[in-house]
Amino acid sequence: MTALALDIGATKFAAGLVDPHYRVHEVRQVAAATDDPWATCRDLLLAVAGDNRVRSIGIGSAGPVDVRAGVTRPLNLAAWRDGFAIVDHVRALFPDAEVRFAIDGACLVLAEHRVGGLRGVDNGLALTVSSGVGGGIIADGRVVVGRTGNAGHIGHIVVPGDDTPCPCGGFGCVEAVASGMSSVRWARSRGWMGSNGLELAAAAHAGDAIAVAAMARAGTALGQAVSSAAALLDVDRVVISGGFAQSGQPLWGPLRAAVARHCGLEFVRGLRVELSRLSDGATLVGAGVLAVDGGGQVSSA
Repeated sequence: MTALALDIGATKFAAGLVDPHYRVHEVRQVAAATDDPWATCRDLLLAVAGDNRVRSIGIGSAGPVDVRAGVTRPLNLAAWRDGFAIVDHVRALFPDAEVRFAIDGACLVLAEHRVGGLRGVDNGLALTVSSGVGGGIIADGRVVVGRTGNAGHIGHIVVPGDDTPCPCGGFGCVEAVASGMSSVRWARSRGWMGSNGLELAAAAHAGDAIAVAAMARAGTALGQAVSSAAALLDVDRVVISGGFAQSGQPLWGPLRAAVARHCGLEFVRGLRVELSRLSDGATLVGAGVLAVDGGGQVSSA
């Protein structure tokens, strides 16, 4: 019998088969269709499952979510923004399987705690910085899920000195300032001609002034958000994953400078902030942990 993991992101879906050691195999990835995301998701799951008898499925989804209802409402996926009953649809597709569901940030921190940079850490924070900004919390060795399953949603911490509109309806959220997509939009509005976060990082490494400023803006905002969260939660380590987090010194220099500037209290002084070893696949790994053993204290729909 087989465990299956599904990662529902803002721009792509990924799925794979999971072994008892939380290793994910046969990974497939597709762009998230804007007109019919469920058809895309369904075809992906069926292709990955193949002829295997699926016994359990772990789903990690961009948020917000309602874990108890099994509903996802990704801000950056317009077709599902008003709510999509992902758990019911997946159960109908695999009626003999147990389906477990969590926000992507909870899956992210679960993966880091089991096999990544937070292994052996009882109080930590995991972030992903890619097309959006998400996060999850480990407190006293347990994943914090909150009332609806959205705890750890660090992307909507408001950073000082910025009033950029956010899809959530607020202003100055770190996701609106520091994600790859947001940073590209900011740079293009100032005359930069590239099209994605990889190009923006490369341009910053090459010394392009607009790209350097965009990366510094993002890194500073991330450092401010990390510092605020660390003081609130009393954590001793932060691990950051995601494609945009791979941008190197143009992002990490300003990020570390902001952390050093804002972490003045004794209990957060010297906070360890590290790049994840799991890179951009951490959420899928965490969904795999959900599928294999439920993730301990992570809620199930």
